[in-house]
Amino acid sequence: MNILEIFSKGGPVVWILFIYSIIALSIALERYIHFIRMRRLNSQFTFQLQDAIAKDKLTELLVGLRGPEAAVIGGLYKAYKENVKDLVRVATRIGSQELQRMERGFRTLGLLGDTAPLLGLFGTITGMIKAFMVIDQAGGKVDAQALAGGIWEAMVTTGVGLAVALPILFILHWLENLAARRTHAMHQYASIMIENLPHQSDCIGLEEVHHHKETTSGV
Repeated sequence: MNILEIFSKGGPVVWILFIYSIIALSIALERYIHFIRMRRLNSQFTFQLQDAIAKDKLTELLVGLRGPEAAVIGGLYKAYKENVKDLVRVATRIGSQELQRMERGFRTLGLLGDTAPLLGLFGTITGMIKAFMVIDQAGGKVDAQALAGGIWEAMVTTGVGLAVALPILFILHWLENLAARRTHAMHQYASIMIENLPHQSDCIGLEEVHHHKETTSGV
């Protein structure tokens, strides 16, 4: 059995499954390239980040960096410079946006992976219906050659549906793991930023104390 026989015997369901595989492959390749372009930060970046915060050199550290981690760090630093008080909410908002960018196409892959076996099962049912129609039209006299077409379609579509669904689901799981790792890294660096940057509340408290001393000394 070769590929041409599968397409000729399997019927329109096999062609639809073939389109499924092309769409899934396109999404997987685009996502893979996207993750490659978002270069991961090295293992020493945590120490570099803490040192840059202490020396107020975050701008220099972020030059040339790409990816969700750099976006979270840059966004938090910008918010800090603009005296935004709730940095946790800023980190959550930016992290959610970056996660949506990373997971673009995941729902489509999940839909294709979930419906491909069902589509194959649909082809199996239609193939068996054709086979039983041949038996009914023949008046109960079974002709193996006449039944071959329906049985071919019934068996082939099930196999093709599973053959398309399994790789799609494996690829989706792999991409989800990549996104989960980058999400964990975003949380890690956001925590480092919030913990090491001088808190806005502390700055306000110091200003109030200083103002109070000046007022008292003036009196």
